[in-house]
Amino acid sequence: MTEFNTKLVHGIDIDDNNTGAVIMPVYSATTYQFAKPNELPRWDYARSGNPTREFVEKQITELEGGYQGFAFSSGMAAIHAVFATFRPGDHIIISNSIYGGTFRLVNEYLKEFDIEFTEVNIQDLAAITAAIKPNTKGIYFEVVDNPLLRVASVKQIAAIAKQHAITTIVDNTFLTPYLQQPLKLGANIVIHSATKYLNGHSDNTAGLVVVDSAALATKVYFTQNAIGGTLSPENANLLRRGIQTLSVRMDRHLANTHQLVEFFSHQSYVKKVHYPGLQNDASDQIANEELRDGGGVVTVTFTDTVDVSAAIEKLKIFKLAVSLGSVESLVETPYNMSHAELPVAERLRLGITPQLVRFAVGIEDGHDLVADIDQAFTN
Repeated sequence: MTEFNTKLVHGIDIDDNNTGAVIMPVYSATTYQFAKPNELPRWDYARSGNPTREFVEKQITELEGGYQGFAFSSGMAAIHAVFATFRPGDHIIISNSIYGGTFRLVNEYLKEFDIEFTEVNIQDLAAITAAIKPNTKGIYFEVVDNPLLRVASVKQIAAIAKQHAITTIVDNTFLTPYLQQPLKLGANIVIHSATKYLNGHSDNTAGLVVVDSAALATKVYFTQNAIGGTLSPENANLLRRGIQTLSVRMDRHLANTHQLVEFFSHQSYVKKVHYPGLQNDASDQIANEELRDGGGVVTVTFTDTVDVSAAIEKLKIFKLAVSLGSVESLVETPYNMSHAELPVAERLRLGITPQLVRFAVGIEDGHDLVADIDQAFTN
């Protein structure tokens, strides 16, 4: 039995060759030779399967403790492939606070195919139960919602879903399997935008899906192969390399984030610090019970005395950009950046105001990050 960090580094040998290479080679071939016309080889065409991609798929499967994994060209390609396993007439419950790209996919595309969606406050178990219908087939949510970082209970939601034979689908991008493994808490499918922490270097767009059963694996593989949004061998290699250093990077992300949380908690110009375990609500207990740590993002609501735009322009280390999970620190205003897809009334209802700023904390020196924020917001 190997521990998590050893699994990160070594993955699972897929017996692809006998060269003795200590890392998985990049196989760029698009087609593979058959030994005989009636014998299907292990790999035949790159969209259907590729050794380099398979290594990453087995790597994430082992880390999540699942049955089978699948690698896609982006997080949205992964989400699309999972939703594509449903059929017209199916009903899916989703969180009312989801990534803007997922919101667009649901409301401007999937609904056109007569798949029904109901948005609920995913922290409200009674609301989830009340939304269940005879045709409800899935529940989809992000464990830590974005950008307010409230935590939903995978264990409790999965228990409700299981009572009604509903598939529980969890987006675990913010936490990674280093901080939570949703399948072990009862979820059926876990999704990652691997562009973020798993890759970790802002140089690769990728998505991952891990399922807990052969039946779901058959469905997801069909949509992966049929729709074709698979991860290229070159990008799979970058992702493999990123995953190998996940824990050492995450430990620095966490240390720096905790330092910023402590700093923000003592500033008079801060109205509220949003971070798992500090929300002063029911999600705090869930965070303590189901998460190893709160992650590398902290969101801050500043008082009306702060000119947010002017302060952000003074930052020197933090780069003004969407996304998260890379070695460099990023800052964004969800109101007019990552969540601009949402109607204004919806943004305000969710607490996404112009005074809200999300800090995706990198692995620089923590004291430098604190000093950068201090000079920008106090001068």
